[in-house]
Amino acid sequence: MVVVTGGAGMIGSALVNRLNELGEDSILIVDHLTTSEKWKNLVALRYTDYLDRDQFIEQLEAGTLTGIDTIFHLGACSATTEKDADYLMENNYRYTLRIAQWREKNPTCRMIYASSAATYGDGEYGYADDESQLEKLRPLNMYGYSKHLFDLKAKREGYLKSIVGLKFFNVYGPNENHKGSMRSVMNKSFSDVYVDGKISLFKSHRDDYGDGEQLRDFVYVKDAVEMMIWFRNNPSVGGIFNIGTGSARSWNDVAHAMFNASNKPVDIEYVPMPELLQGKYQYYTCAELNKLRSVGCDIVPRSLEDAMTDYYHNYLIPEKYLGDE
Repeated sequence: MVVVTGGAGMIGSALVNRLNELGEDSILIVDHLTTSEKWKNLVALRYTDYLDRDQFIEQLEAGTLTGIDTIFHLGACSATTEKDADYLMENNYRYTLRIAQWREKNPTCRMIYASSAATYGDGEYGYADDESQLEKLRPLNMYGYSKHLFDLKAKREGYLKSIVGLKFFNVYGPNENHKGSMRSVMNKSFSDVYVDGKISLFKSHRDDYGDGEQLRDFVYVKDAVEMMIWFRNNPSVGGIFNIGTGSARSWNDVAHAMFNASNKPVDIEYVPMPELLQGKYQYYTCAELNKLRSVGCDIVPRSLEDAMTDYYHNYLIPEKYLGDE
């Protein structure tokens, strides 16, 4: 059995969909649905059972869950603006630690967990997934710190010799409609571009970056999933790895790709960045993939333009979810 925590989320449901395509449906989905709309991500998927996150960790530690081959631990609060530090410590750090401690007692189970590029902070020390540099990193927000804290713990305890932490960069794609303000710009501004024919981007508050020229490593969720499955299929590999494209693209590039996918002329308005984000905003991120390539993962992510065409034409415009194709 494969366990996917956060299985109703964007990355989790995309992973389950891909496993279904590969013929697997012995899957336990773990999440915390509450009143959100992310249940819609599950409708087209095949899986054995669903457990709430609290039920899962209780049953896991009690030993009532057996036959687990792999745990993809993706469940977390991913809101970079979340202010409740106690909640983030419990939900993102402590919960991950409990799974890792269980896994130490059950070493035949593969554990692959989600870290985050937010752990890199302002990028002062670069974006190399070098575990020897972990202690130098300074995340800019509590979300990033809650992820970084487990990376540090996993290193100290020696877990990284056998488990895998994945530092996801800017993941976007199908099944993110439920994420509210944490949706990608590609999703949030879809109606603005496709219906209204215009888009708003943040102005730059740094002299070395023009408006809309802030850079990100945008990785399509389907490509991120292929990398995750590669790690499952290569159980001898352990450590922390970046998940991205290895290419930094500007928000202006994103806007142009959106207009092209929508067959609309480009119309961009630049608006002031909210004070809440100023000082905590990453102006440049780019995944270094040398380590990923060195262990044999040679998956080539699709371009921003190709991904946007797939996302818009096959999902956003027809209003479909993964598995509905």
